[in-house]
Amino acid sequence: MDDENIALNSVLGLELNRVFFAVREPTNKQKIIEFAREVLQSEREDLADNILPEGPAS
Repeated sequence: MDDENIALNSVLGLELNRVFFAVREPTNKQKIIEFAREVLQSEREDLADNILPEGPAS
C-alpha cells in the first residue's frame, strides 16, 4: 500500500470513529460496525488477490 492510500485510510478511519461516537442509537452504531467490517473484508480480499506467490526457496 502506498503512502497516499495509508494516509487516506487513516483519515477515513478517524472520520468513521468520530461518526460512530456521535451516533446515539445502538441500531445505527451496529450498522456502522457492519459497514466497517464489509470494507475491511473487501480490502483484505483485494490485498490477497494482489499478493504474488513466492517462488521456490534457493
